[in-house]
Amino acid sequence: MAPDTESKTLQSAKPIELLHSQPSLFFANLQPILLLGTVLFSFKSLVADPVRTLLGLAPTIAIVQAIYCVVCLPSTGDVAAPTTKPGQKKKAGKPGQDIWAKVIPTFLSFTLTIVLSAPLLYIIVILFGAPLTTHHLHTLLFALHLALLTTPHLYYVHGLDAPTWLRLASLQQPIDESYGMSLGACVGAWVGAIPIPLDWDREWQKWPVTVVVGMYAGAVVGKLAGGYLFKGWKIKLA
Repeated sequence: MAPDTESKTLQSAKPIELLHSQPSLFFANLQPILLLGTVLFSFKSLVADPVRTLLGLAPTIAIVQAIYCVVCLPSTGDVAAPTTKPGQKKKAGKPGQDIWAKVIPTFLSFTLTIVLSAPLLYIIVILFGAPLTTHHLHTLLFALHLALLTTPHLYYVHGLDAPTWLRLASLQQPIDESYGMSLGACVGAWVGAIPIPLDWDREWQKWPVTVVVGMYAGAVVGKLAGGYLFKGWKIKLA
């Protein structure tokens, strides 16, 4: 293995650090409030018309996630810039290069999320028990929201590095805030499916209301846990 390749591999095996800036810290703390608050605020309409509500919420969630990538995360596996020492002059970069260095990875990340992650997650959700012959739009939009919560930030920080994605898929990547959010969304969606078959005859038990709420709650819990409680941990599989 070449030295540069080995260095990148070791670097990608480390937890991702947030950018060291006030806007980064501010929006990193604001993001979970926006995600969970948006869904809870729309809960009544989600129960009444899941398709229209999920379709209407998708652009808002995409914007929140895009801002999170640009403002809070280093792009394509780059480490966050170290903080300057007192009295040390900060090297000025070219504004145009800085903007495109963030815009292009963000655009590619969301393109991959829509054309690759969402269809793949749709198939996985069907295999996990989502309605096969009915509620097609419900399931497709749920898969889209799951993709928005789980993959754009991972594409943004890791790119398409195959070894890294193998570690992500096998739960061997060290936990950090972005990876924790993805894992939390998946676990939350799974837990959210528990009330659906229960014989309570409630309107909010219909597909995919509880799964959507569980997914967003899980994403927020996973993000906070990955960023503060379990940062750097690796999941040990027997």
